[in-house]
Amino acid sequence: MSIKGKNIKLYMTMNVEHLKNNIRHNWKNQEVEALFALPFNDLVFKAAAVHRENFNPNEVQVSTLLSIKTGACPEDCKYCPQSAHYDTGLKKEPLIDVAKVKGEAQKAKDAGASRFCMGAAWRNLNDRDLPKVEEMISEVKSLGLETCVTLGMVKKEQLSRLKDAGLDYYNHNIDTSEEYYSKIISTRNFSDRLETLKNINEAGLKTCCGGIVGMGETLQDRVKMLSTLANLPEHPESMPINMLVKIEGTPLELEAEIDPFDFIRTIAVARIMMPKSYVRLSAGRENMNDQMQALCFLAGANSIFYGEKLLTTPNPKENEDKKLFSRLGIEIEGVCKQNIKESAVR
Repeated sequence: MSIKGKNIKLYMTMNVEHLKNNIRHNWKNQEVEALFALPFNDLVFKAAAVHRENFNPNEVQVSTLLSIKTGACPEDCKYCPQSAHYDTGLKKEPLIDVAKVKGEAQKAKDAGASRFCMGAAWRNLNDRDLPKVEEMISEVKSLGLETCVTLGMVKKEQLSRLKDAGLDYYNHNIDTSEEYYSKIISTRNFSDRLETLKNINEAGLKTCCGGIVGMGETLQDRVKMLSTLANLPEHPESMPINMLVKIEGTPLELEAEIDPFDFIRTIAVARIMMPKSYVRLSAGRENMNDQMQALCFLAGANSIFYGEKLLTTPNPKENEDKKLFSRLGIEIEGVCKQNIKESAVR
């Protein structure tokens, strides 16, 4: 039997109890490969067991994402319509008003979101923009929402100020494996990503960090991406797994479609490796049918973005998500508990 075959047999026979609550930061690539190589049903079963041990399997956390500064980003990420390097027809917009941010956050809360995320098309956060971003965070926090921002690379002293303003999460995705990274982005290094993640952790903020699949990467790249995330000093509290949205005008617009089962496998392996992280279905849900999303939830996904747009790309409408949740018997995290609490008061 080959080494790979032995690893597959190991995970096929491993007691599910061994995987539950097993927080590790020393994953080896061959172990992760063996998880990916499991028969689909066995992999999803193991992931679902880990999920049930750590979360209510019939609750999904809901976030909303707003672009607070759109377009003209100096980075050359090949998947991104906001890059100044590509002609995607996207209009450059300045940093929006604080009042508009608060209004959108209130709408998100009314729709059931518990976290409000704000994204700016910047390479890094400039000190001149910091006071306005701090004000946005404070206003959103005053509504009782969790706060998250994604503003590019950021310094420790800036993160300290954002935290004091009420920031809960900072999003900074690694996108892919270190080896494949330079084929997707050339304007910064993979080490820059890791340095920002280190700054976030040292600032005492929660980390939102994941990646994108379907960019032409190999299975080995997905293995290494998840290994990088799982072997961080702390697992990301929130982990977006994005499916590439192909945008006309970007270098990846003609990239082949990822097999839906390969995407679901990625969700399942992420759940097993990082049992206490929220695994979020992020970009690409517009191209997933209900059955695919249902399998992702079964495999351990327990967070989504609500709203018709993710920064600049389409996303399923809120009412469509609620219909799917109703069909699956899924509750929005926090909403059910709040309703019970209010009923008890009455």
